Amino acid sequence: MRARPLRSPRWAAAAACFAAVSAGCLAGCDVGGAAREPTDVSRPTLGAPGTTVRVLQMNLCNSGRAGCYSHGRAITLAAALVHEHQPEMVSLNEVCRSDLRPLEQALSAGFPKAAVATAFAPAKDRQTQAPVRCQNGQEFGDGVLLVVARPEGGARTDSGLYPAQDLQDTEERVWVCIHLAAGLSACTTHTSSTDAAVALNQCRYLLDSVVPMISRRGGVGPIIIGADLNLAARGSPSPQSCVPSGYQRTDDGGLQDVMVGPDLRVRGHWVLDMHGTTDHPGLLVDVDLRPPSVG
Repeated sequence: MRARPLRSPRWAAAAACFAAVSAGCLAGCDVGGAAREPTDVSRPTLGAPGTTVRVLQMNLCNSGRAGCYSHGRAITLAAALVHEHQPEMVSLNEVCRSDLRPLEQALSAGFPKAAVATAFAPAKDRQTQAPVRCQNGQEFGDGVLLVVARPEGGARTDSGLYPAQDLQDTEERVWVCIHLAAGLSACTTHTSSTDAAVALNQCRYLLDSVVPMISRRGGVGPIIIGADLNLAARGSPSPQSCVPSGYQRTDDGGLQDVMVGPDLRVRGHWVLDMHGTTDHPGLLVDVDLRPPSVG
């Protein structure tokens, strides 16, 4: 599916929204010209048949060490986008552990009667085997957040280190997932940025080994993966090369993808302008909790 960009939000409105988020006031905040409701679907209830889950995938470049770092502005804009588009799942790459908190608060504001499950996995430093750290001392890695419509059902998390790593990269890559008792799983990963062959190997390992492994543990149903695969959408190798039969994939036209299992289908997607706060756009995807039609 080819990306269809939303109209670019007006920066003045977005700046006002940043101020509101920073002040802890989310109500009424609008990041500008982007449509408030990208599709005509009703708001879903997770786990109910025939409904839709909205996914927001973002690489926020917030380590403080990379050239794309914007001194925390990416986190503020991400929280504004969560409020604006009200996703049920948010997948994050290149964030500090503490960055999940403001996004959890933004999700809670949009779904006050639900709970929010969060999971974070730090990348590993090859030399020390300790977590990679952001400039502020926080652990650096990947996170995923998921709205839990029935808090009493609970959620569990899984994470792991890929067996294949680029030996020239000091950062060892990881994956992380949340599994709801209702049967939905949400995962994210940030595969190798220095070797496309390794990135492809990691993507295949996630889909061919990790997903079946967690499925065998029981209680795991439909799966959604938001990721920065570091595989160019129109490049070679293509991210499609690691997608198993029956899965669907959509992308931002660059390096980010959302992939869904055989019992789900992509309904639509949009590319969101991050206004230079990071070197990636946001990828907003609606996923139907029902299989594609046959025939």
